Amino acid sequence: MRVSVIGGSSVGDESAAIAESVGQTLAEHGHTVVCGGLGGVMEAVCRGAHNAEPPAETIGILPGRDRTAANDWVTTPIATGLGNARNVVVVRNGDAVIAVDGAAGTLSELGHALDLGRPVAGLRTHDIELDGFQPVETPTEAVEYVERAVGSR
Repeated sequence: MRVSVIGGSSVGDESAAIAESVGQTLAEHGHTVVCGGLGGVMEAVCRGAHNAEPPAETIGILPGRDRTAANDWVTTPIATGLGNARNVVVVRNGDAVIAVDGAAGTLSELGHALDLGRPVAGLRTHDIELDGFQPVETPTEAVEYVERAVGSR
């Protein structure tokens, strides 16, 4: 399964550690990570997926036109030239979404994900009371929720 992981482009150590654990857990469960391919949560989740045994594929949907702008842990960089409009591409390419932390950009991605019918697990992110959004407490709970939600479709 492909799981889009969204979140802040600039985060503190705690959110980075959570995102890294999400990446590791996704890899251990055999999933591919899709993200925005840059820093913050995106870099941390890719690092976690890369350092897991076995490592997972990480797809970075980049806002610019330069594939080399991707963080060091992205295995498949995709340059779009779309700027923030690439947020729709990020969530559309996952079967489910996990949100960690984040600000306005993450909120836009959450809206697109829910509009597209993607199940979303939220870890320390926006408080949303809509069908399809599930607040969770741990990376393991996030991965287990999206697995159940996608499996029940």
